[in-house]
Amino acid sequence: MSLLQQAPRFEPADAVRLARELYDLQSTATSLPSERDQNFRLDTPEGRFVLKVANASESRAMLEAQNAAMILIARECGLAPRPVPAPDGHGIVEGPGGHLVRLLTWIPGVPLGEVRHRTRPLLEDLGRRLGAMDRALERFDHPAIRREFYWDLALALRTARERLPLVADSEWRDVIGRELDGIEKRRGGALAAFRRSAIHNDANDYNVIAAEGGDLFPRHQHITGVIDFGDMLHSLTVAELAVGAAYAILDEPAPIQTAADVVRGYHAAFPLHEEEIGALFDLIKLRLCLSACVAADQQAERPADEYLAISQAPIRRTLPLLSRVPVAFAEAAFRQACGIDPVPRAPRITRSLREAGNGTRPRVLVGDTPLRREDVLVVDLSPGSPLIAGDPEGNATPALSGRIANALRAAGATVALGRYREPRLLYSSHLFDGEGGERRTVHLGLDLFVPSGTAVRAPLAGVVHALADNTTPLDYGPVVILRHETGEGDECFTLYGHLTRETLSGLEIGRHVDAGDRFAAVGSPDVNGGWPPHLHFQLIADLMDLGCDFPGVCRASEVPIWEALSPDPGPVLGLTNEMAATCHDLSARTLAARRARIGRSVRTSYRVPLKIVRGWMQYLFDHTGRRFLDAYNNVPHVGHCHPRVVEAASAQMRVLNTNTRYLHDALAGFAERLTGTLPAPLGVCYFVNSGSEANELALRLARAHTRRHDVLVLEHAYHGNTTTLVDMSPYKFDGPGGAGKPPWVHVVPLPDVFRGRYRRAGREAASAYAARVAEALERLRDHGREVAAFIAESCPSVGGQIVFPPGYLASVYALVREAGGVCIADEVQTAYGRMGSSFYAFEGQQIVPDIVVLGKPIGNGYPLGAVVTTDEIAASFDNGMEFFSTFGGSTVSCAVGLTVLDVVRTEGLQAHAAETGSRVIEALHEVASRRQIVGDVRGSGFFLGVELVSDRGTLEPASEATDYVVNRMREEGILIGTEGPFHNVLKIRPPMPFGLEDGQLLVETLDDILGEIE
Repeated sequence: MSLLQQAPRFEPADAVRLARELYDLQSTATSLPSERDQNFRLDTPEGRFVLKVANASESRAMLEAQNAAMILIARECGLAPRPVPAPDGHGIVEGPGGHLVRLLTWIPGVPLGEVRHRTRPLLEDLGRRLGAMDRALERFDHPAIRREFYWDLALALRTARERLPLVADSEWRDVIGRELDGIEKRRGGALAAFRRSAIHNDANDYNVIAAEGGDLFPRHQHITGVIDFGDMLHSLTVAELAVGAAYAILDEPAPIQTAADVVRGYHAAFPLHEEEIGALFDLIKLRLCLSACVAADQQAERPADEYLAISQAPIRRTLPLLSRVPVAFAEAAFRQACGIDPVPRAPRITRSLREAGNGTRPRVLVGDTPLRREDVLVVDLSPGSPLIAGDPEGNATPALSGRIANALRAAGATVALGRYREPRLLYSSHLFDGEGGERRTVHLGLDLFVPSGTAVRAPLAGVVHALADNTTPLDYGPVVILRHETGEGDECFTLYGHLTRETLSGLEIGRHVDAGDRFAAVGSPDVNGGWPPHLHFQLIADLMDLGCDFPGVCRASEVPIWEALSPDPGPVLGLTNEMAATCHDLSARTLAARRARIGRSVRTSYRVPLKIVRGWMQYLFDHTGRRFLDAYNNVPHVGHCHPRVVEAASAQMRVLNTNTRYLHDALAGFAERLTGTLPAPLGVCYFVNSGSEANELALRLARAHTRRHDVLVLEHAYHGNTTTLVDMSPYKFDGPGGAGKPPWVHVVPLPDVFRGRYRRAGREAASAYAARVAEALERLRDHGREVAAFIAESCPSVGGQIVFPPGYLASVYALVREAGGVCIADEVQTAYGRMGSSFYAFEGQQIVPDIVVLGKPIGNGYPLGAVVTTDEIAASFDNGMEFFSTFGGSTVSCAVGLTVLDVVRTEGLQAHAAETGSRVIEALHEVASRRQIVGDVRGSGFFLGVELVSDRGTLEPASEATDYVVNRMREEGILIGTEGPFHNVLKIRPPMPFGLEDGQLLVETLDDILGEIE
């Protein structure tokens, strides 16, 4: 008789009655999902419990075993619910229809399956908790759990094959069948010798409970318990881990890494045996196959039961992906996670080849003479190398060939050597896309750049093992693999890529090749993937049955695994570590050096700092070659490393770089072009090196003109890092380490119509906020003080990406001027079309400042700042004291400044910001309509803010959530920042080439991440 036919059929009202009659509890009941039994959540004055009503076929002995196991696990590691005895002291009570009833304590949290983003520490904690549970169960036994059970992985090959014909979809049935065949061939009867113990046996992600609420933020994520011991049995100990890992990897973008994280935690708590590690990947797949076959059987009996199909769709998506992963690779990944050699023979192979390389006979690989140190130039092809262009088009064959040839000539060398384990940006094809969006960027061989047709000779005696001509989808030409045997009897392989097609006609599988024999030749660019002619040479410790499809590039996160599978080939050629060593630097090393020598107050962004080595337009690249969409850095206004700006700077630097004490046409030319973008009477320029220096100078100009000292500033304002500017920036003097406001600084409310004092719309809010400025000016007069200047960002950035209500600056400027002060517009963040609607943000307020301050974006990252003012104010400043900035207005600065203006105009960047920005804002408003955590979307063009709140009514800032979002966006390859007095505003200020596709990616990713925390 089917177990499903004997399942209980109670309603929540029945559960309330059972709780009252059997346990003397007053409660409300909610149904919980289950396969064979029935479970109800009970909410009572005494707390929350689970009422479990067993399947009629369930034996009392099995339930007693479960209770005993839960008591043990709860005592040993606190991971299981505890049975609550009935008033008569019994842990199991007979209910209606002969169904046995139990009451268990409630494990707080949410099912792991409802955690939208599962961090690697959480997955490792899952493994650690399963290991702790198995360590406790190692000493547990009960006759009832020594049973034959269809969920037993030790019997799963038989069980799955019996039910396989019930899988209706023939293609899906074939996928499962092929997996079962492969597992049986590899494992056969070997599982019978594995250790056995009591196991929970069903750690699926709805039986594992994770911390809930605010604890879902990454630094708090952890597993709180494991529930439902109904599948418990005495079986393969490693099956516990296999089951837990099998469900953890479903629909994960990087399933092997996910499984490895679980394995790492498990092994730390309860060490695995090596044979268990070797079989683990097959057992994971076997569990998924078994689940599919059992589900087909159960769904045929109970097609309306959604719980039975809860994991089937993700299994159908995940198992085919796992089928493409070599078993040996998964084993190596799991071994590495356990802290043991990923490929046990790899160290022996490397040692044997290194010892052989110390012999007297030199190794020959390319050409007719041995490689000598003086003939070889090690070239840097890493992401930060000057040989590599940020623009992928700049790495085409002629350009890259020319750069390598120039380097060879300069060094007097004949062979250029591209390094092993070197991250590269050169692999731009989508063929190099990897799991989870991480591209394959790290080189697993050596590249020897030589003329096409150069002879390739065997460095070791061997046998031709595999041949292929890789013509699709990219033409990388012929590949040859030779098989060798080391002095210690280990098999290894060498791979030779980018050869001539004639090579294949002279070779056949099984042919012996002696050391030094010529067996191939280097191909031309058309069989080289468009690269300069070179030989790709690779050593392989485990070919994993991949043949000539063995990858030559890997993901940076998998380097420790791949360097075991494909070790450093330098020893084969007798090369020194200096010539063949990796340049795959770890960012942790850089961070440690920085902390040792750089002041701690110079901080990095993000919880896991980025090591950025290259930029190109709206993208940044880290040291592993990973690309990040930059929606944060507005300094490279026209794009990181814009070629016209770079060329202007380098061309002028080759000619002259000197200061303003000498005449040069670029100074006046730049000033004329710059003032031409501004309304009259702004016509006089001063050039400096930064926004801070420019704001400092603007304040000096104002004080010289008015002969006054006091300044009005906005709440939360930041204007620079000099002593004076810190003293007048509330963001600094009211923040950590601040000394408070000096008497000459007077703070007025920030006109924030979302969170500020006045939240009325339009000109009504502008008038209310302007009235507070009038009050401040009156207080100054009452105390016998007079204002020198009012300074404000035209759209405050640090204050939270604020856009003023219409008419605000016009009213304030009129009040300040009436009081005899001057008005300074800080446009460091918003100039040159960033707002889209205007070239400068102040134009949106329909006013003309007395002084305009410009900073870093006007130089696209080159240190350049400017102050533009009127003839009258400039005349007041010309009081006999010379103004001089050593590098301000230098010839190079002016060349860069002119070019940035040219690029903004000729590439139509203001109009681009207007169009693209409006589309992004529209999409963000749509997200806000669905996500309650979004309190406000504001901004214009490429100056955008998204304010997150815990409650739209109270506007409680969601500061922790904002930090979470920014760091998750960084994990997903998108850089944004935070601003605002509560650090709850997402700051979106990308370089101006930021496109519609970039905006769509940003909004979609943001939407998904917000969904993780709502």
